[in-house]
Amino acid sequence: MDHTKPVTVKPWRITAALLPGVVAGVIFILRTGPLPQPLSYHDFADNRVFMGIPHAGDVLTNLAFIAVGVCGLWFLIQQKLIMQSFIDGRERTPYQWLFIGVFLTGLGSGWYHLEPNNYSLVWDRLPMTIGFMSIFAIMIMERIKLSLGISLLMPLVAIGIASVLIWIWTEHMGQGDMRGYLVVQFYPLLTIAFMLIFLPTRYTHGNDFWGLFLLYAAAKIVEVLDHEIYNLTQGLISGHNLKHLFAAAAAAWVLRMLWLRQPRELHTA
Repeated sequence: MDHTKPVTVKPWRITAALLPGVVAGVIFILRTGPLPQPLSYHDFADNRVFMGIPHAGDVLTNLAFIAVGVCGLWFLIQQKLIMQSFIDGRERTPYQWLFIGVFLTGLGSGWYHLEPNNYSLVWDRLPMTIGFMSIFAIMIMERIKLSLGISLLMPLVAIGIASVLIWIWTEHMGQGDMRGYLVVQFYPLLTIAFMLIFLPTRYTHGNDFWGLFLLYAAAKIVEVLDHEIYNLTQGLISGHNLKHLFAAAAAAWVLRMLWLRQPRELHTA
């Protein structure tokens, strides 16, 4: 099979994959009023100090993001691995942005947790949006059309960054509204699930993206249970500590997928 040949995907499959998230996002925006960032969000369970580092558990677990980001970027400069994992060299670009986002999330989140507040949270959320939108561009590139995913990468990243800047500007003006940021975070996650169901991929291990989906969902669950987990483990580890580890594991799972995958023949309908 000529793996450079574009995959033809039936329009109904694309609609089934993309439309539910669009509908959910529009309903959310229209039915929900402005959502300021609750100040209680910054009240994390783990307040331990280690070697002079405040909130050490939440700060140091961000090293997992930095490690995965470095490993991902290293992988993407190894010519032999690139030839194995990508049919077209252009496909590497969104993955580069993904692992840049993962690396910068480690730095930004670490900075935020030294002194949690809305303004330091900006540096946590900005690189996260790079990761969210890069993954979305990757899914478009690999399951709909390569050139479309490449073309949408930078506009999607720009939208993600804008959502954070709009949120902090509205907070500064006293009318905080993070609805746009929430859509940027959860629309790709929801849509990825439908894309995995309805859209084929040119690679083996395509279903490994379910691991990303499930690990990030686990990260959000333990984040909500921050204090409960900290109390349950008698101060050994908090839910937010685990959130960082699960989210970094989600990015590591993508790297594992790249390491293992190969082009495969497709039969679409």
